[in-house]
Amino acid sequence: MHTRPIPATGEPLPVIGLGTWQGFDVAGSADETARLAGVLDALAAAGGTVIDSSPMYGRAEGMVGKLRADPSGRASAFLATKVWTRGRDAGIAQMRESLRRFGVAGVDLMQVHNLVDTAVHWPVLQEWKAQGRVRYLGLSHYTLTAYAELEAQLRRFRPDFVQVDYSVDARVSGERLLPLAADLGIAVIANRPLGEGALVRSLRDRPLPGVAAELGCGSWAQLLLKFVLAHPAVTCTIPGTADPAHMAANAAAGAGPMADAGQRARIVAAFEEAVR
Repeated sequence: MHTRPIPATGEPLPVIGLGTWQGFDVAGSADETARLAGVLDALAAAGGTVIDSSPMYGRAEGMVGKLRADPSGRASAFLATKVWTRGRDAGIAQMRESLRRFGVAGVDLMQVHNLVDTAVHWPVLQEWKAQGRVRYLGLSHYTLTAYAELEAQLRRFRPDFVQVDYSVDARVSGERLLPLAADLGIAVIANRPLGEGALVRSLRDRPLPGVAAELGCGSWAQLLLKFVLAHPAVTCTIPGTADPAHMAANAAAGAGPMADAGQRARIVAAFEEAVR
């Protein structure tokens, strides 16, 4: 899998990670645990490390922690989560609980989720970073109506990371936010690259365009991930899945040729033609 440097440090980050919303919010039966273990194993086998979660994802953090405690070697990961509450004390309590659920003393990336009380949480995050409990700080959101505020906060707080939605049918963030992040030296995690699966479902019966073969893609999902990764500001993208085979296929999109500007345009055109 290709890697891209985190601008703040130059540390290489694999370009395909894993989102845990919904898929990892499970009770943890034997079958569920085995299936999700297979997802993490598929990610690791492909060279991926980024696992993104949040307290708002129900039981997901705890499931990730349970799976990473397995002696099989799944412990090697770039763990990202979020603080999503109001008030300093509540934020500290929530972050401590996230660490407990993960079973770790610190995480790689802590993000203020949906920009909730950023100004209150930010000094605490800086303290945690100085103490080594967090390696990187970030901001996250996923809706168009928040872009103006997200842009303002990127300029004000200068985080190490920003997480925002970007996909073939949600390209607005690529026009201003992603270039701004690049200008400010901020790594970009693109969330919802497959529209939470809706994009792939809408294309299920449509033939792949010729550009897919040029990029080594055997599915629409891989082609749409290649589109996201082709944006020069994107550092990593985190498609969510609870299926090991889907994780392996998604991760494969992080290897091989990447789309150039002309191929990006052709992917957009093919998508718009297919869903017309």
